[in-house]
Amino acid sequence: MEKQAVGELVPRSSLFGESGRNVIDFDFDLIEFQFRRLMRVAISVREGAISSTLLLRRLRAGSRKNATCTTFREVGRVIRTVQLLRYLFDAPLRRRVTAATNKVEALNGFSQWIGFGQGGVITDNDPVEQEKTAKFNALLTNAVIFHNALDIAEIARQLQEEGQVIDPEDLAHISPYLTEHIKRFGEYSTHELGIQPEAYDSKPNVEFTQLREQEPAASGFDTVA
Repeated sequence: MEKQAVGELVPRSSLFGESGRNVIDFDFDLIEFQFRRLMRVAISVREGAISSTLLLRRLRAGSRKNATCTTFREVGRVIRTVQLLRYLFDAPLRRRVTAATNKVEALNGFSQWIGFGQGGVITDNDPVEQEKTAKFNALLTNAVIFHNALDIAEIARQLQEEGQVIDPEDLAHISPYLTEHIKRFGEYSTHELGIQPEAYDSKPNVEFTQLREQEPAASGFDTVA
C-alpha cells in the first residue's frame, strides 16, 4: 500500500489499471505459434507492402477470433508494461522522457501560435485541403524556427567577438521557439497619421466663361409627345 498526498491509502496495482482489467494474458504457446505471422506482418509494414491503416482494418475485422490480432495486443501490453516499470525505477529515463515531452509540447504550442488564423482550427472538410493546411503550417513553423536559430547563432558569435565565453550548456537551453520578436500581423508605419492634409479647394483653376457665352439660351422646356 502507498499513501497519497491527501492521506488516502491506495493499492500499488492501481498504477496499472483496475483490478481484473488490462490484465496480460501472455500465452507463450500462442506467441510461438504466431511468431512467423507477426514477423511477416512487421516486415510487410516496414517494406511498404501494406499500409498501417489497411493492416488495422483487417486485424479489426473479427478481432475476437483473430489470433494474430490477439497476439499483437498481448505483445503490446507486455511492451507497455515493461516500459512503465523502467520508467518507474529509472530516474535518468524519467528525466529524458520529461525533457523530450516538454520539447514536443513546446513545438506544438509554437506551431499553434504560428497557425493563429481562425483560431488554429481547420474548417475545410476536404482531406486534401486539410493536408495542405497542416503541411503549410509545418513549413512556416520550420522556417521561423530556422530563422530563430540563425539569430541565436549570430548573437552568440557577436558575444564571442566581444570576448564573452559561451557555455555550450547555456546555449543548449535556449529554445528556438521564441515569439516575442515576431510580428504575426506584419509591421505598419504610423508616422503619417499626424500629417495634416492641405486645405481642399473645390474650385478648379479653369475658366468656363467662354463655354457659357457659346451656350444658347434656353427658350423653354422641350415637350415630349
